[in-house]
Amino acid sequence: MNGVFVLRAGPLSLKVTRRAVVVCGLLGVTLIALALWAFTLGSYPLSLGDLTAVLSGTAGNSVRTVVLEWRAPRIVAAVLFGAALAVGGAIFQSLTRNPLGSPDVIGFTTGSYTGVVLTLLAGATSYAALAAGALAGGLGTALAVYLLAFRRGVRDFRLIIVGIAVGALLSSVNTWFSVKADVDTALRAAAWGAGSLSAVGWPAITLAAVALAGVASAAPVAQRRMRRLELGDDAAAMLGVPVERTKLMLVVLGVAATAAVTAAAGPIAFVALAAPQIARRLTGHGTSVDLAGSALVGAVLLLGADIAAQHAIPGVPLPTGAVTVCVGGVYLLVLLIRESRRGF
Repeated sequence: MNGVFVLRAGPLSLKVTRRAVVVCGLLGVTLIALALWAFTLGSYPLSLGDLTAVLSGTAGNSVRTVVLEWRAPRIVAAVLFGAALAVGGAIFQSLTRNPLGSPDVIGFTTGSYTGVVLTLLAGATSYAALAAGALAGGLGTALAVYLLAFRRGVRDFRLIIVGIAVGALLSSVNTWFSVKADVDTALRAAAWGAGSLSAVGWPAITLAAVALAGVASAAPVAQRRMRRLELGDDAAAMLGVPVERTKLMLVVLGVAATAAVTAAAGPIAFVALAAPQIARRLTGHGTSVDLAGSALVGAVLLLGADIAAQHAIPGVPLPTGAVTVCVGGVYLLVLLIRESRRGF
């Protein structure tokens, strides 16, 4: 029987791999098409010929300014930040073995927001200071949730429940800070808290890219351990995985990916929640451990949401986070209904 199983499992695994490669290729093409389309949209319309002229160095100063200084930073930020949020979501969903185990839901994004609010109240406004505040807030929240959920190890459902409770508490703290702060600081925090890519420039993108490069360098090792953890803690330990240290490492990686985005653009909901699940269904993987597919889906989702935020209502630009929240609310409702029918 074992021999028959191996013979059948081989072609099935190969089929899933081919499907994943094809899906990732299609997602890459979709992402490129969306990026080119985003370059052409706006009050200063451009053509693909204008983009070619910029790349070849023959474009005029006005076209170069529009492409390189106005539109390129926002498009690059949408792609990079969408991928980072999706990777963070995939890590936490794998860690909790639950599609609701997203940084948005279990309070880590709210903790990063708290760190940034405290940084703003201290008078610091640079990206480096906000990034440090977001990372400190996210890691502090993660540590609190981890310790509160730890009972002879961290169990999946307990981590989610504790995370939701801590996130609700921090949300109240953020509201209190906004009320007590002076008007300018409160307005700055409120504008940042809406989640927008409009003010993101090359310096913030560069620093975020450096932080995310560190996460990407650890992704192959993390993905291997995540696959083993999804077999269960006992099975993973038998395979040589240091379970609790690995969980702590995954929490740090997920928070770092989320905090780098939160510091630059504010809390952008939905992407980390939905992208890993969409990737899993598209690629045919039975688990949420598909960091490459999740990253591509997240980039497509955030770039598409940003295009809609800028151009869906003519003359009325919206925060990108407002678009993702609207779509994410519907997605979360559908997900909750499906999980309740399974006895969640």
